[in-house]
Amino acid sequence: MKSFIGSLVYCLSILLLDLCESYDLNNPSYISAQSYAQRRNNALPHRTLNPAATDSQCRSRPLDLVFIIDSSRSVRPGEFEKVKIFLADMVDTLDVGPDATRVAVVNYASTVKIEFLLKSHLTKDTIKQAITRIEPLAAGTMTGMAIKKAMDEAFTEKSGARPKSKNISKVAIIVTDGRPQDQVEEVSAAARASGIEIYAVGVDRADMRSLKLMASNPLEDHVFYVETYGVIEKLTSKFRETLCGMDACAMGHDCEHICVSSGSSYYCQCRKGYILNEDQKTCALKQVKVEIVQDPCMCEARLAFQRQTQTSIQDLNAKLAAVTRKVEQMENMLGRM
Repeated sequence: MKSFIGSLVYCLSILLLDLCESYDLNNPSYISAQSYAQRRNNALPHRTLNPAATDSQCRSRPLDLVFIIDSSRSVRPGEFEKVKIFLADMVDTLDVGPDATRVAVVNYASTVKIEFLLKSHLTKDTIKQAITRIEPLAAGTMTGMAIKKAMDEAFTEKSGARPKSKNISKVAIIVTDGRPQDQVEEVSAAARASGIEIYAVGVDRADMRSLKLMASNPLEDHVFYVETYGVIEKLTSKFRETLCGMDACAMGHDCEHICVSSGSSYYCQCRKGYILNEDQKTCALKQVKVEIVQDPCMCEARLAFQRQTQTSIQDLNAKLAAVTRKVEQMENMLGRM
């Protein structure tokens, strides 16, 4: 009995330790805020990964990557440090270099500051060192202004972005925990139209509608949410899946015939002679409807031939009848002689 109670106490202590690491138990309002955010945002789908498949199927691809991070007053100093750890972890997952991925950081609150450009640091170590030196700006949340500055100044060839002819993907990752104090819809649409793929990461009380207005489509692949800054590092593996050039079909699919990768997702196709069913996964044999169409010209020609044949037969019958009568007359004359 004593050993059972001892085991139970040990298990409870491990559980409490895990809770303490995930939540600030000294601040009850913080816990309620987390719960509120979880309830309010539970409609957003949570993407899951197969870690083994991610490691084996990941293919590095070059990016021009700009982080746009919120450091307004709502982001506490300790939380901002968590954001910097997240950025450093992200850099570790990428293939960084002059001909590989280049990284820049745009920091914003009421003002916007480009911490460093795409051309500033071209190794992982120098980028991570630059990240450690970033300080929060505090005050407001001008997210739209930050997106515009990134588009106009960070994603330019002058700042280190590769020309369009190089076909290098341009990616922006926005991290925020609040509601923008300026307009984001139009500037985000302009950024996407210029070729920038936008991912929006919301933390705690982040406004989900604003995240969706900023992000690229499909939203389920470009909008992320975490309950607290304490768990933001968990997004590293999710972004690694998306940014490393994952073959979605190789990760596993349920297409009956053909799987076609499309970014981080896939769609199904059928082999020749089959059509895709309503479930968009299985295939059915294409039904071929055979319809016989009579050529009206052929019908008319056939009728004319039939009429001509009948007339000819009638003429032959008449001639045969005439010959038969003459033969009978000759036989009668011979009989009288």
